[in-house]
Amino acid sequence: MKKIEHIGIAVKDLSKANDLYEKLLGKKPYKQEAVKSENVMTSFFKVGFNKVELLEATDPSSPIAKFIEKRGEGVHHIAFDVKDIKKEMERLRKEGFILLNDKPKKGADNKWVCFVHPKSANGVLIELCQAID
Repeated sequence: MKKIEHIGIAVKDLSKANDLYEKLLGKKPYKQEAVKSENVMTSFFKVGFNKVELLEATDPSSPIAKFIEKRGEGVHHIAFDVKDIKKEMERLRKEGFILLNDKPKKGADNKWVCFVHPKSANGVLIELCQAID
């Protein structure tokens, strides 16, 4: 793993959360994007070399809607940038981690993504990210 790619924060209202983070960080998001496979709308802020991703559910059955229903708004996941997502997935499986995806899928911000189940990572949802070339 190369670095923390972003921290994902689940929010109920993306517009209100954008306003709050614009005030907090002193800048506007550099990108907003719908991710249909996850039923979310995302908004990204750059903070130095890192990013913060705000996620709002677009469907009540989405993972973000379920997360907010169970835990409320807040940190949803930590994403790590990887050089080769398939190799990293294979390595983590061999180490005993439970992956939520059998193969990488297209995520936000032009990335291939895969998630590691929180049950195998001390309660933290981990996202692996690799830039799509």
